[in-house]
Amino acid sequence: MLIRQLQSVDIRPIPTAHLTTTMSLLVLNISELSEKIISEMAANPAMDIVEGHFCPNCQRPLLDSTHCPICSRPKDLDSSNPIVFVSARNDFHNHPLESEDLENDFEDYTYETEDLPTYVLKQISSELEIEDRPIAAHILTSLDEDGLLRNPLIEIAAFYHVSPRQVERVQKIIQSADPLGVGSSSPKQALLVQLEILSQTNDIPPHTKEAIAEGWDFLTHQQYPELSHLLGVTITQAKEIARFVGSNLNPYPARANWGDARQPTTPYRGAFYRPDVIISLLNNDENGPLVVEVISPIDGKLQVNPLFRSGIKDADPDKLEQWHSDLERATLFVKCLQQRNQAIVRLMERIVTIQHDFILNGDSYLQPLTRARLAREIEVHESTISRSVSGKTALLPSGKIIPLSKFFDRSLQVRTELQKIIQEEGQPLTDMELVDLLMQRGYKVARRTIAKYRSMEGIMPSHGRKKLKPKKLIYQSP
Repeated sequence: MLIRQLQSVDIRPIPTAHLTTTMSLLVLNISELSEKIISEMAANPAMDIVEGHFCPNCQRPLLDSTHCPICSRPKDLDSSNPIVFVSARNDFHNHPLESEDLENDFEDYTYETEDLPTYVLKQISSELEIEDRPIAAHILTSLDEDGLLRNPLIEIAAFYHVSPRQVERVQKIIQSADPLGVGSSSPKQALLVQLEILSQTNDIPPHTKEAIAEGWDFLTHQQYPELSHLLGVTITQAKEIARFVGSNLNPYPARANWGDARQPTTPYRGAFYRPDVIISLLNNDENGPLVVEVISPIDGKLQVNPLFRSGIKDADPDKLEQWHSDLERATLFVKCLQQRNQAIVRLMERIVTIQHDFILNGDSYLQPLTRARLAREIEVHESTISRSVSGKTALLPSGKIIPLSKFFDRSLQVRTELQKIIQEEGQPLTDMELVDLLMQRGYKVARRTIAKYRSMEGIMPSHGRKKLKPKKLIYQSP
């Protein structure tokens, strides 16, 4: 809810070492986590790995080195429920695509690092005048972790020797990009921007704009009698406005979509050789449940060294404090690693259930899903979802490897339909004509949204597409 988000800005609990360690491990992908474990073992003599094949969850020895017969067993006979477990699999060569297909579809296996400023700049580049580009870059690289611009616009204007009106114009272009409201000067302004754009395609409760603009303090402190008096509405209507704002708007644009404005969507560049999650069909049965393997980052069983634990009583007094510290750090690390894996298991259980059709049938079947909604459903903080998704990938039954963030791409379904329409068009369609066609197909979007999606997909405006249309050749018989 909005109220909780706003209140948490001023009063934040001090994180414990346990929580801090778990969160720091949660944000790492499998390759980074493997390196982290190796680094911890090198620095801490209290940590140990037992060689062999063990279930990462229950620690049972495994015969086939991959699946635990207990942890990978279906919870029930309902084929619609996925089977999700932490897997000890370390061989990723069993791929459903042939080598020729892998070569042809190589673009599906690569993913470039892209931070929030770059992501937004790609969307708005076609709308910027040449003289506005340095200003846009300045604003985007000055965003805080919430996607807000705390620097006064007058300072930016003075720096570039331009009028404040020009800086405001650039800011408005940025605010209309995804995530909506990014680059706003305050949470209130971000909400007003989102409300304006949302009102183009959705019904908005009356007086919502006034509630944000004039009754901000009443709204954030749940003072509904005062808010109703200010707006001249009933208390019930005031509560409805608060519910609408809390459910549909976000005062911190980057928090729900990015987690951290300076945090890349993926921490490395190149091909995905080790997915973090493998999704497949049980026994290759199209009517069977999906099997989701959350890959363990290590071979063997990570544990606290039993010899170190038993020998601590004989430690030199000068080293006793350090040995106790090593023991506590090793115990904490092992526990937090298990919690990190289980957090991703819970996350994938819900994602795979919601996005079942998308996983099997492709982009057109992606269901609308936000990090905020998922956080509520599995009862965790929204930042936990952002960390769990950040930089991680999933191997689908089709053989494609996608970033986990794609499961939350609210625009993917519309962009896919937009591509289909443009591929089938005769004469190039204007953005307003595309709006009408998408409306007929059940997608309610604004014209400026069409322009943004075109930019994201690299599709030129109608006049540019007209020039690129190949001429039809007319062959005459001799």
